[in-house]
This record gives sequence, structure tokens and C-alpha cells, in this order.
Amino acid sequence: MSTIYSLFILLFFSTSTEDYKVSSKIETITLEQLQAKTIHPDNDTLYIVNFWATWCGPCVAELPYFEQAAKIPTGKKMKILLINLDFLSEKEKVIAFTAKKKLQNDVYMLNAGDPNMWINQIDTNWDGAIPVTVFYKSGKKVFFHEGDLTQAELDEKIQNHLTN
Repeated sequence: MSTIYSLFILLFFSTSTEDYKVSSKIETITLEQLQAKTIHPDNDTLYIVNFWATWCGPCVAELPYFEQAAKIPTGKKMKILLINLDFLSEKEKVIAFTAKKKLQNDVYMLNAGDPNMWINQIDTNWDGAIPVTVFYKSGKKVFFHEGDLTQAELDEKIQNHLTN
């Protein structure tokens, strides 16, 4: 019995440590840093940027779609960035959340201040609701979607923009 208990404890802590390594990649990023990462005129990488929060049901529901999309071999350059909009003071909560969900895409917490001051820089049609997904390619915004996406919709949009 004690061997089984010891094995269970060992398995629990090794899984927890592994999960923490996944989530410890979370960095804080400013809007300017995000734009510098995604807007490259001479870069043929498709950047998929998803704005989300842990408290947003539709955001959480679509996160697995971005994880799945990252696993599909496309033969093209593609990068998915998950931009968390929780309060910066809740970073530990976000780390625990991303560990629990085993998110493999790059996760950043946005440090941009008042959303009313920066959302129009992402897209003038954005009313501030989340989730929001934006695609950038060759230094230009090529897709903007406010609201959640299905796996099929996301995959179709990715394929359309990888071939263009």
C-alpha cells in the first residue's frame, strides 16, 4: 500500500513540475512590444494573435482550438500568440490556469493600461469585447474577428492566409 501511495505522490509532483514549466513561459508584454513581434514588412510568417482572459467563458472554450491549430503541419511559417488580459496582479492565477490547461503556445500578459486607449490601435472596429483574434502577415493586418471561433472556422482562416 505504501508503495502505491509513494508512486502516486511521485507522479503528482512530477506532473505538477512539468505543468509549471509549460506555464512559466508567461511574460508581460507592452502593446509596442507586441506590435514589434507581429508587424514585420519583410516577414512571411503568419502571426495569429488571440486576446483572451481566464474569466471569459468563450475565450477559455476556444483556447484548445489554438493549441490544435499549432499542431497541424502546414509547411509554412506560423506563430500563435495568446495575449491574456487579466489584471497583471493576477499573474499567478494565469500561470496556474495555463498549467492546468497545458497551453503550449506562447502566452503573454498585456501591460498596456486602459483598454480604451489602445484597442483602436489593434482595430478601429473592436468594441473591447473578447475574445478577439487578429492575423498579421508581411507587416499587415490580414484578418480581424471579434467573438469566438470554432475549430473549423479557425482552421479555414489559417489555411486561407497561409496560401495567400
